[in-house]
Amino acid sequence: MRVGLYYDLRNPGTARPWPQVYADALRRIGEAERRGVDAIWTSEHHGFDDGYLPAPLTFAAAIAARTERVRVGTAVAVAPLTHPRALAEQAAVVDILSDGRLELGLGAGWREPEFAAVGADFRGRYDALESAIGDVERFWADGTATPPPVQRPVPVWVGARGPRGARIAGRTGAGLLWIDPELLGPYREGLAAGGHDPGAARMGGLVNLFLADDPDAARERIRPSGRHNRSSYSGNDRGAARGSAAFPKLEVCTAEQAAERIAERTAGLPVTDVFCFADIAGLAPDLVDRHVELVAAGLPRLLHERTDAHAPG
Repeated sequence: MRVGLYYDLRNPGTARPWPQVYADALRRIGEAERRGVDAIWTSEHHGFDDGYLPAPLTFAAAIAARTERVRVGTAVAVAPLTHPRALAEQAAVVDILSDGRLELGLGAGWREPEFAAVGADFRGRYDALESAIGDVERFWADGTATPPPVQRPVPVWVGARGPRGARIAGRTGAGLLWIDPELLGPYREGLAAGGHDPGAARMGGLVNLFLADDPDAARERIRPSGRHNRSSYSGNDRGAARGSAAFPKLEVCTAEQAAERIAERTAGLPVTDVFCFADIAGLAPDLVDRHVELVAAGLPRLLHERTDAHAPG
């Protein structure tokens, strides 16, 4: 199981200069790679007051150019907001810069204002997502999108919280980027319907954990940032309620407790990847630095030890 860090690059109240926000994130990513983290994932939203990352593949390219080993993923790029050919070209560039380390996560999106801003069809977003996956892979295969990616094939994921998205992931042969036992059935149904081996199912996603040596002390300092993140999804559009409930409540815990939580949540599921938010916007640097250190150096080792301990023989 690969352990990763998840970046949305929020900056409430623009408290820090934007170049510093991005430079600090890239510095921590480099340190996390040296300490042993397996993957870095980026996110996408538009129009947030705190500057939520709007260009996940652009930032993924910066990560790719500054790292040597970690997988570089999008969780997710909102497929209906970008033409499939542009998606294929941008993703290929990231794969080239990383020498074949891209994990391309695509989603349907859920915030109506983001679609309205670019004239995209909100109601048709799931159909657009499924079409985009096929188009991107076809553009790579037939040479329409140049230059080509290094990997053949590039690992593709679908970020989905419900059965419709899980079936799309299955039909297209993609991984399911959401950890939920209730979605495994629809996902495998989709794999079978698409002519794929149901045994090839792979899942991954966010485990909303923040690591600290003293969770009780850290929790008090983290609470205001957690409230900000949840409140930022509020609004009058129909997607707001879905967004505020999208992620499980943040848990602050030690590395050992985190390994236990992850083992419990992934038991019996074909999970290959888990990741934690690298930062909860506005946190003090000492909290973020220690969290990143514990995730990168502690979680992979603890999870591997658990795996070894339960291996046959």
